[in-house]
Amino acid sequence: VSAFLLNRSSDLFGTVPNDLLNFRADLIQDIKKRGYEVIASSSSLNSDSIIHMNKLGIEYESIYLNRHGLSLLGDLRTLTNLLKLLQKQKPNLVLAHGIKLVIWGGISSRIKKIPFFALITGLGFAFQGKSFKRKLLTKFVSFLYRIALKNSKAVIFQNIDNRNLFIEQGIVPKSKTYIVNGSGVDINKFNFTEQPKTNVSFLLVARLLGEKGLREYAAAAKIVKDQFSNVEFDIVGAEDASLDAIPIDEVKSWSKYVNYNGSTDDVRPYIKKCHVYVLPSHHEGLPRSTLEAMSIGRPIITTNASGCRETVEEGKNGFMVPVGSSEELAKKMIWFIKNKDKIQSMGKQSRLIVENRFDVRSVNKEMMKILGIK
Repeated sequence: VSAFLLNRSSDLFGTVPNDLLNFRADLIQDIKKRGYEVIASSSSLNSDSIIHMNKLGIEYESIYLNRHGLSLLGDLRTLTNLLKLLQKQKPNLVLAHGIKLVIWGGISSRIKKIPFFALITGLGFAFQGKSFKRKLLTKFVSFLYRIALKNSKAVIFQNIDNRNLFIEQGIVPKSKTYIVNGSGVDINKFNFTEQPKTNVSFLLVARLLGEKGLREYAAAAKIVKDQFSNVEFDIVGAEDASLDAIPIDEVKSWSKYVNYNGSTDDVRPYIKKCHVYVLPSHHEGLPRSTLEAMSIGRPIITTNASGCRETVEEGKNGFMVPVGSSEELAKKMIWFIKNKDKIQSMGKQSRLIVENRFDVRSVNKEMMKILGIK
């Protein structure tokens, strides 16, 4: 969850500093090249983030932001922090992404009469589930979105399903909406790499959340390992504190079938070591990790879910399976094991798709056109 404010002196703020500085680094640099300063703002930085921020040549101011759950006092504190930040920096436009910062950044920008742009990178936990409590949460968050986006200049989505939902719910009119191809990928940094000459291995990179499909991945790994004991399954990802978090003890309980590698600031060595990338997510905006794996030349198994289906040309660079089906997931894994000779060519198709549609330079050019940055 992150946001940034743009000015000839520009601000940038978000809840997960490492994600903000890693995933938006290319956009920050492209904006800076056009004569803008960028001032980042998020929760407290660790030492690695400080080094990264200094390399990007951006200033930093911390704000209070708790991205998990609802807290009236906590959210009011966030709003107050943002209002103070806007008052101090006086940016000429604001771009925010992530539920909390789209909402509170939108409301604070509306109060301060600053042009506001929202980037919707996924629907998140608030829009999932059918229980009475979850439906109430969806209605409440939709209400806040309407207030926050009422005076927005543009609302930018990463897939058509999310855009259609916002239009159908009356959150935003279609005339204000745009679609971009995710965050884009630096195709030189995530360069094409030949398949390793080892037994077939699968990889999933995601925070430890139920909605990322980790439990289905572990269950599928058990099915496959019972038949093909020499196949490897890896998970890379950080622990999380959200309501949907999977306890670390549960993840460790999968160790007979799955190798948990902790978190990392550089996923490239893990992707290069695998043969097939797997993301059985329940919903996405447009998954960055999948695009990075495709850029390196790995075929994909993912779900037929919003944001995920955009990454697969069925049978060409991978396959889609139904959300929540570990059995179907296992079947596609077994197909790759039995058709190992197809992995390289399908991985090349993944690379071509990224070059044609998801190159970060093209995505950023589209973003800046929407923002009116020349």
